[in-house]
Amino acid sequence: MPRGPKGERRPADAIGNAVHLMRIAVPTPQQEGKSAAAVELGRLGGRARAQTMSSKRRAEIARKAAKKRWSK
Repeated sequence: MPRGPKGERRPADAIGNAVHLMRIAVPTPQQEGKSAAAVELGRLGGRARAQTMSSKRRAEIARKAAKKRWSK
């Protein structure tokens, strides 16, 4: 297994190396200063909003979004 300049192990294949570099380059929400609880609530937001909305309102929003997509 190849080793880096600090002695860490590196993936030998190209895909594994790409994944390793991506994990280094892309910051996690915790690294950006966001709390884990806030991130989790943000993930639940859309689902909670959809549950409180009527099916008629959801269809209206979907219709408007589709019209906007296809107008381009």
